Amino acid sequence: MTLLRLIPLCLLALAACSDPEKVARYPIEPPAATKTLPNRLGTAELREVSLPQYATAQEIPYQTPDGALRSNPDNLWADDPARSITLALARQISAVSGATVLSDPWPLSDPPRRRIEVRIEQILPGADGALHVAGVYFVSPAGLDAGNDVVRRFDFTVPIATTEPGAAPTPAAIVAAQGAAVSELARRIAQLN
Repeated sequence: MTLLRLIPLCLLALAACSDPEKVARYPIEPPAATKTLPNRLGTAELREVSLPQYATAQEIPYQTPDGALRSNPDNLWADDPARSITLALARQISAVSGATVLSDPWPLSDPPRRRIEVRIEQILPGADGALHVAGVYFVSPAGLDAGNDVVRRFDFTVPIATTEPGAAPTPAAIVAAQGAAVSELARRIAQLN
């Protein structure tokens, strides 16, 4: 009989531990972009961006000085990270170049001229206060046309704003850095650079 009385107390204690108002969800929002580059892509289909495993989780990761990647279950991405980065990247490439870049599957009746594939090998909020982004992107003709393939590696960093030296970056600072990284990557792809 005492066991039956303990069950409701245990359930109440578990409910108190998981306060949904403590959970924060952050969208990836690159800064607003304006057309500053020529349209070198025309119409292009962007396949879903490939991310390293640690970057696909719902929790926002960051690196600590000991080299480990850590996260907090109260700080989550608002959407699936790969989907969110893909949509933001397509939007940014279109905005800076005037190209029509849409995510896969291609929704229009006329087929795209090109296909873009992005493989991000590293998108790491490092313990050094910078977001490290590295990988490769491919741009190829979408039809049967051979040639004119573009393969470019990228490797750059974006500073992460911190409140104090040595402190872990806030989720909002990591999100802002990722937005800036998406903008930088969009510019590189739009320039085929």
